[in-house]
Amino acid sequence: MNAAQLFVKCLENEGVEYIFGIPGEENLDLMDALLDSSIRFVTTRHEQGAAFMADVYGRLTGRAGVCLSTLGPGATNLVTGVADANLDHAPVVAISGQASTDRLHKESHQVLDLEKMFAPITKYSSRVMMPEVIPEVVRKAFKVAQTEKSGATFIEFPENIAAMEVDEVPLPVAHPVAPEPSRLQVERAAELISEARNPIILAGNGVVRTGAWKHLTDFAEKLNIPVANTFMAKGVVPFRSRVSLASAGLQANDYVSCGFSNADLVICVGYDLVEYHPYLWHPTRDRTIIHVDQTPAEVDEHYTVEVGVLGDIKHSLMEIAELATPHHGHPMRALREALIEEMNRHRDDAGFPVKPQKIIWDLRTVLDLSDIVVCDVGAHKMWMARMFRCEYPNTCLISNGFASMGIAVPGAIAARMVHPDRNVVAVTGDAGFLMNSQEIETAMRLKVPIVILIWNDGGYGLIEWKQMNQFKRTSHVDFTNPDFVAYAESFGARGYRVEKAGQLADILKDALAQPTVSIVDCPVDYTENLKLTEQLGKLVCPI
Repeated sequence: MNAAQLFVKCLENEGVEYIFGIPGEENLDLMDALLDSSIRFVTTRHEQGAAFMADVYGRLTGRAGVCLSTLGPGATNLVTGVADANLDHAPVVAISGQASTDRLHKESHQVLDLEKMFAPITKYSSRVMMPEVIPEVVRKAFKVAQTEKSGATFIEFPENIAAMEVDEVPLPVAHPVAPEPSRLQVERAAELISEARNPIILAGNGVVRTGAWKHLTDFAEKLNIPVANTFMAKGVVPFRSRVSLASAGLQANDYVSCGFSNADLVICVGYDLVEYHPYLWHPTRDRTIIHVDQTPAEVDEHYTVEVGVLGDIKHSLMEIAELATPHHGHPMRALREALIEEMNRHRDDAGFPVKPQKIIWDLRTVLDLSDIVVCDVGAHKMWMARMFRCEYPNTCLISNGFASMGIAVPGAIAARMVHPDRNVVAVTGDAGFLMNSQEIETAMRLKVPIVILIWNDGGYGLIEWKQMNQFKRTSHVDFTNPDFVAYAESFGARGYRVEKAGQLADILKDALAQPTVSIVDCPVDYTENLKLTEQLGKLVCPI
């Protein structure tokens, strides 16, 4: 067989289901080999869309999503999605074709040093220089991508290498097992928890990646310690649980901020600093911090760890809970009650354009608890992170490591492919929507039914919010939009427009019932942004 056929066999050996990407001249042998493979190639309309699909696939499954491009501009188009996966710690293996090796030493058509280009945005970047190394390169790329903290890896595959004959076989796949936590560290953590007056837990996306959410809930409820989650850890503790304080990370004084201000001990579980800067929740640098994770803590002057419990997070939580003394009462219950009251305040709001709180209320009401929302980046992300209730992890996906606009539509396609039995909604602003709206054609061609809910304000709403807060005027944030209903119909999709108060819930119900792509254009009242800022600025801590 040739090297491309061996490469595909190695991908099959890793359990790859899909490759998202675009064919090109420099990956012709690989594309031909895929015709005889069990792997399904998903032809996308832009390489960035392919990378985002691999990103969300990896985040939902824990197995590396795979994306493919040709050399040069095809590979550079992968960069944003690959960087997003790496900073969001989603396992992804990116592959690109490359020119023949006899062109790589000189200036040549479409040639960039892709191995070097991807090195700063991946955990591992490699070039296949001879066909015999393919089994090792592929095995390492998947192993590194899927090992905590998971992330992106990259393989550059020159076209002349792909065509060479080779006689090798894939390497056996072995998944590393997380070590057991140190007993000494477990005992010290339990001691600090037992002695604390007012502990709080900050749960991060590592809890999701390691499948430790049930163990975290049991831990928090047994010891009666409130839990705030990062945006990317929504649902790790069910919102219905008495210990849930919902999401932290608004970067403003919020109810959850009161909890950190009043805490003397912060237990960080699976917490990634890239999600929520420590200086925002620990500006005083005088709290005791326990770090529970599979990897050592990042160095940060606001994140000085008293004790690090390293190892399998599930086992760490169980062992600490066995030794620690439960706390009595619930001093932070007032925070939870204040947030619930705010969530409920606009359930019957009749204003138009629709308030963010009302959009979220209607969306949460029409979806089942196990349905999936993929959230884009913008003002709507802040509202969704704060007010969309989650009872299960991976039901509201938010990119908050790299936080790239344009992820929602391709991400929703991948989510529906992973979970065809669940409804999937892409929640996006009008700006983020048009960044990758070409993938509507991909969804239509694949017959993947998703709902795209556009929060339409005719501008870059989050930037306007920040500009008004800081300068009291805006700068170059406004734009115009196409007719989103006609745009949907031009793809053969269904289009809906919310034109008056009270329509959204019924429109969403109808859209979710359709066996195709549906696009809902919903005007949003973002004057609520500044009202929220004013409200939080005047917030008196209720505990």
